[in-house]
Amino acid sequence: MATRGIAISLFSGAGGLDLGTERAGYEVRAAVEWDRDAVATMEKNFSHLRGPVINDDILMVPTEQILAAAGLAATERPDLLIGGPPCTPFSKSGFWLDWKRDGLDPTASLLQEYTRVLREARPHRFVLENVYALTYNNKASRPAFERLLREIDEAGYDCVWQVLHSADYGVPQSRPRLFILGAPKGEPLPAHPYPSHGGLWEGKESGRLTHPYVTAGQALDGLVTEPEPSEIVGGKYGHLLPDIPPGDNYLFYTENRGHPSPLFRWRSKYWSFLLKLSPDRPSPTIQAQPGPYIGPFHWENRRLRVPELRRLFTFPDSFEFVGSRNSVQAQIGNSVPPLLAEKVVRALHGQYLYEG
Repeated sequence: MATRGIAISLFSGAGGLDLGTERAGYEVRAAVEWDRDAVATMEKNFSHLRGPVINDDILMVPTEQILAAAGLAATERPDLLIGGPPCTPFSKSGFWLDWKRDGLDPTASLLQEYTRVLREARPHRFVLENVYALTYNNKASRPAFERLLREIDEAGYDCVWQVLHSADYGVPQSRPRLFILGAPKGEPLPAHPYPSHGGLWEGKESGRLTHPYVTAGQALDGLVTEPEPSEIVGGKYGHLLPDIPPGDNYLFYTENRGHPSPLFRWRSKYWSFLLKLSPDRPSPTIQAQPGPYIGPFHWENRRLRVPELRRLFTFPDSFEFVGSRNSVQAQIGNSVPPLLAEKVVRALHGQYLYEG
């Protein structure tokens, strides 16, 4: 397939969005990422980069430098801008902190760095990915989201936004994420991809039955892995994990569920506390920095191994991550599943991949 053109990537992380973009026909020629391990991961796995990943705080990186890294003159426009600015104050895992709900986290300003590059680079299309909580109607998220949409408009673009659930697109993980797609004003506006998995889709264009969800058991079937030193769950609660049925969590040990010796009050913990994978369903959302008792854990009563994480995010088995075990967990947990990214980017051109 002929290339659709040149893409530049911001907040690239380990490159899940980038990998899907390349599978959809673009060449990622330049990337910006501040984490050194993620930079090393990108450079190990992406052949179209014209030079090293720009390893710097994006606040310090002018748009001209990004364009030059992609082999473009300051007057040339990239075909696609992609990126997922970190937005800690709007993530569900951190929203219990008052100062984050009040919008006082400086990482919120990274949204404005994306729109700055959008305004100055003038790409023909763009994809912005983020946490779905950014759309919440509260005193922190909604004003930030409305500002983002206003800045996209002021940059000369129309856009559409939607929260997509990765399992609906063939990813063996239930992971809701916000995707904003845009094009210059006056040009045809792209649409989000139609779900391909999970049952009946009620959209305007299709009433067909789709594929069943891809389960964690299917994703991990046949995968041979080696034990990891940190995979055993110990400490105060680790011994409770074996009795929890696959797909269940700490609620198994509550009076409401009829446990003879209840250990926890009903809904007194996060839902992911002592959460165990079910081989018959997609994995729950896998976090970048889980606590010691935060799942999902494997149904074999241990932490997931790196090759298993790769599969549950739809990275190829050959994709190499650089860094410590904790760093790799963070890189994978912060990633856009490449399969979902591919379908989103293909949808920019009306390819909806019904076949999954």
